[in-house]
Amino acid sequence: MAARPAPIPAALELTDEVRAALTEGAPVVALESTIISHGLPRPDNLRVAREIEAAVRAQGAVPATAAVVDGRVRIGLDDDALAAVAGRDDVAKAGVRDLAVVVARGGCGATTVAATAHLAALAGVRVFATGGLGGVHRGAATTFDESADLVTLARVPITVVCAGVKSILDIGLTLEYLETHGVPVIGVGQKGFPAFFTRESGFDADFQCDSALEQAAFIHAKWALGLRGGVVVSNAVPAQHAMPKEEIDRITEQALAEAQQGGVTGKAVTPFLLGRIKELTEGRSLATNIALVMHNALIGAQLARALHDLPGMKPL
Repeated sequence: MAARPAPIPAALELTDEVRAALTEGAPVVALESTIISHGLPRPDNLRVAREIEAAVRAQGAVPATAAVVDGRVRIGLDDDALAAVAGRDDVAKAGVRDLAVVVARGGCGATTVAATAHLAALAGVRVFATGGLGGVHRGAATTFDESADLVTLARVPITVVCAGVKSILDIGLTLEYLETHGVPVIGVGQKGFPAFFTRESGFDADFQCDSALEQAAFIHAKWALGLRGGVVVSNAVPAQHAMPKEEIDRITEQALAEAQQGGVTGKAVTPFLLGRIKELTEGRSLATNIALVMHNALIGAQLARALHDLPGMKPL
């Protein structure tokens, strides 16, 4: 069993289940809440959120969905809080920049990948399962539009299990950013780096580690060597749920052109693009999205178990 973790900061409010797991050194998987409030339509969002948590529990780990509820930072949500994040209309999309103001104003916020990674690491959680990682946006050479996910991963000790990054981003530059900041990218079951809806992006992960034990050994070695910062585990969407690369590339280019013509900029770009992709695929992209998130939760829980069982693993 892992050693007892460091004290949990008073600013974080944990469910009894999550607190007990962290105190005992049991496996825990962090989950974001933006996908619940902003990524999936109602009422599917609440059902899928419950199914993701159930998938983590089925693998012997404890789910810890993060969110800000009425000014309180929650790590682990009971069903009432989960329903509030899924159903309320006043839930802000809370990145690391926004957390403090949402808390100070007593508001509600669904945590992004970056915010969830930060809060999870603060609580002592080592594994975080999500859908897709944010990245460097196309045209970033002039817009400087880079996701806070990348900056956060370069700073905090957490492993993010994701289906790569969406094809709406500049995948090559995203991988270059991660390499520059010492964030290794591990491929599961393949060398190729996935592009969210598709299994291949045309780029490769840095390393391939197929089993949870291999991944855990890699991560343990990184942190034991004093190499702080995160790790990306890229887990391609299951083949039966993947979309054809040619189709999604064509649709993405169309959506990008429409966004530019419509003057869509900043934080509004990604929601616009994903909405148009859903429309242009007649909902098939939504089914793929759900399937890959569920698969990432499964792989994340297995990794959390492997880290828990690895001899010599200790809290940072």
